[in-house]
Amino acid sequence: MPDDGPWEGAAGRLSGLGVSQGRAAGPMIRLADPPELPAPRPVADPGAEAATVAKALEAVAAELNRRALAAGGEAAEILEALAMIAEDPMLLEEAERLTGDGHDAAHALDAAFAKHREALAALGGYLGERAADLDDLRHRAIAAALGLPMPGLPSPGHPYVLVATDLSPADTAGLGPDVLALVTEHGGPTSHTAILARGRGLPAVVACGGVMDLADGTVIGVDGGTGEVAIGLTESETAEVGQAEDARRARLRTSRGPGRTADGHPVRLLLNIGSAADLERDAAQADAEGVGLFRTEFLFLDRKQAPSFEEQVAAYADVFSGTEQVVVRTLDAGTDKPLPFLGLPQEQNPALGVRGLRVDRLLPGVLDTQLDAIAEAARRTGAEPWVMAPMVTTVGEASDFARRARARGIGRVGVMVEVPAAALRAGRMLQEVDFLSIGTNDLAQYTFAADRQHSALADLLDPRQPALLELIALCAEAGRRAGKPVGVCGEAAGDPLLAPLLVGLGVTSLSMAPVCVPAVREALAGLTLDECRERAQAALD
Repeated sequence: MPDDGPWEGAAGRLSGLGVSQGRAAGPMIRLADPPELPAPRPVADPGAEAATVAKALEAVAAELNRRALAAGGEAAEILEALAMIAEDPMLLEEAERLTGDGHDAAHALDAAFAKHREALAALGGYLGERAADLDDLRHRAIAAALGLPMPGLPSPGHPYVLVATDLSPADTAGLGPDVLALVTEHGGPTSHTAILARGRGLPAVVACGGVMDLADGTVIGVDGGTGEVAIGLTESETAEVGQAEDARRARLRTSRGPGRTADGHPVRLLLNIGSAADLERDAAQADAEGVGLFRTEFLFLDRKQAPSFEEQVAAYADVFSGTEQVVVRTLDAGTDKPLPFLGLPQEQNPALGVRGLRVDRLLPGVLDTQLDAIAEAARRTGAEPWVMAPMVTTVGEASDFARRARARGIGRVGVMVEVPAAALRAGRMLQEVDFLSIGTNDLAQYTFAADRQHSALADLLDPRQPALLELIALCAEAGRRAGKPVGVCGEAAGDPLLAPLLVGLGVTSLSMAPVCVPAVREALAGLTLDECRERAQAALD
């Protein structure tokens, strides 16, 4: 079947949002339902029930941390964050209080998670997204309290397409090689399911209405680029899809060299990493040109106390020693990355509150220590890292960050463009800093006032939206006038259909998950710069 051809043998079609490139076909299996909550039972020993609650939450946290160690990369960060939720003392206290009121352990956990879920869902935004994650934690904790196996993925003994209402980060991170593709009824382009699927190179479609109505065993085809799901493929078509996908993957495995358009216009292809281990594991395979986003949160996520200065220096030095260019993002805390040691106050709307660089307003010492550690790691290794701050909104914030970084000898200082205010003032920003890096996930959410987890609004978060592309174009044009680089490090950078548009808008570098680099390299190599510009203009129009 040609890459742009129809699913000729399909008996029907469903449409969703393609969030991870590639095609696959095979029998579908729906994710099993979570364990049912039994009828309440009389409680003779509230203390014993409270102990069961504590052990259940400990078991959930331990399992998630175990998976994090095995997963590595962005999956590890997400799983560690979930483990921290399971370890939340407020959650434990609420469940233990309920056992004192006569609830058995399973029902105490159910009620405690329900209370926390309601509170998070009311906040919306990033913490609203955490509410969906609580459902998975609830299922796991109740299973542990009942002595049942924790919910898991199907193991039919043959390759299959996994279909679900939604997938938890823990499930997505644990996918085995027998899963051909993912299709979910809910979710959006920047959901954890989408991010982790792209990171694994697994075809995925989200926000696909009606897919849960199909019967297990139905043979379906999944196009992670177009979002099309074909129902009832023939045996020959299924085999043809598999052969074509195998050939595509084999071709990408041989992809090497710097990013270039067909006429030689350079576009730096960089990696998103969270640690030196990520770099060591993925850099050679991707053959990238450096690191465009070093997420430093990995060192802070599971800590009850801030990592020491020397711990930070060692972690940063390990990364600086592994590659020639590294763009370091200072701590991006708040909202979906709550860090207990910061002691930040609760907020009614955290997505619009203290997050990213704004933490410095309350705790300036955290950023000062991190900048000191980055500078010291650079001195010890002889590296020249680029350093950028997240969630910068005003020119004054950019100027203050640049002053503090340069005072420590950091030579290349930049800011992330994640809110429309920063994009609109990109020209003035570049009078204060040396480069811009656009985070398309947040920029889309704030531009369209659309929760990235809201499946009914998934189309608003599509990076092809003209309003978002116009903001990117503003930044790129400001960079061209100033003679300074402007990159993209959001999920859009790793999409081989979107990458040419971004280059056509004037973006100079793209930073992505390692598995995405070969496909983006090949997509750019197939088009001239003028053709990229034509595609960008067509998208804007």
